[in-house]
Amino acid sequence: MDLKQLEYFVRVAELGSFTRASIVIDVAQPALSRQVRQLEVELRQNLLTRNGRGVTVTDAGKLLLEHARGILHQIERAKEDLGRMRGALAGRVVVGLPPSIAKRIAVPLTRAFRHQLPDARLSITEALSSAMQESVIAGRIDLALLYNPAPSADIDSVVILEEDLYLVGPAQPGGTVDSEVSLREVASQPLVIPTKPNSIRMLVEAEMANIGCRPTIAMEIDGVAAILDLVIDGVGLAVLSLNAVLTAPRPKAFATQRVTDPQLRSRLALAVSSQRPATLTQQAVLKLVREVVAETMNGTAPPA
Repeated sequence: MDLKQLEYFVRVAELGSFTRASIVIDVAQPALSRQVRQLEVELRQNLLTRNGRGVTVTDAGKLLLEHARGILHQIERAKEDLGRMRGALAGRVVVGLPPSIAKRIAVPLTRAFRHQLPDARLSITEALSSAMQESVIAGRIDLALLYNPAPSADIDSVVILEEDLYLVGPAQPGGTVDSEVSLREVASQPLVIPTKPNSIRMLVEAEMANIGCRPTIAMEIDGVAAILDLVIDGVGLAVLSLNAVLTAPRPKAFATQRVTDPQLRSRLALAVSSQRPATLTQQAVLKLVREVVAETMNGTAPPA
């Protein structure tokens, strides 16, 4: 067994395909398949089940995947420690961002990272907060910005931004709407809303339950872009942050009303695993993410 075989196996397992993995790591598919097969022969276990759509991980493969991620993480830490001996912060840091946040901070974050950490490597992945929280716990992501993360002993998180939520509808030509709307009124409107356990969906339902009502759901769909398209198409209204609307291709196509009585506020938290100590490079990126969010995002930063 060697590290290259472990790295190849992890990539194939995570991507669910030899074809996709060969493209990502730039290795010919036959060579990639041969290396993984040699690993299976050495361990005398089938690690992957091959099928017409790609591969799935066997029980033995899941166990090795857990160990392999830890081994590769330790190798990255060793490289970083050696880099510090020559005064450099090195290593690869994977940052998870919600799609609406990524549109605002991905470019300034990358620019600042290259300037401040030239010997390190940055990877950015976009996903919904619930999925990214699981990835942080599993070690696939080093740190993530999460909306309203669920309490977990495996996650350390700190709120770095609070955003008001708005009722979003199509703009009416020549018309005006009130700047605010009560949560009870929102409950009476047909809503295009994400599926559970999306953080905004859970927040809306919890706050409505507190005042004795529940949402009127016109359609469930994940993805801000799809939600806004359906709002324009007249399917229903949405509850989103102002940033989600401002990063849409046509923000002026929408009318927004701040939700009040009670006020709905979404909390953006910076999260890391509580089970794996952050490396010095990861600590530097944590600080960098906080700075970039403070400079680029609309919202209220909680007291330090």
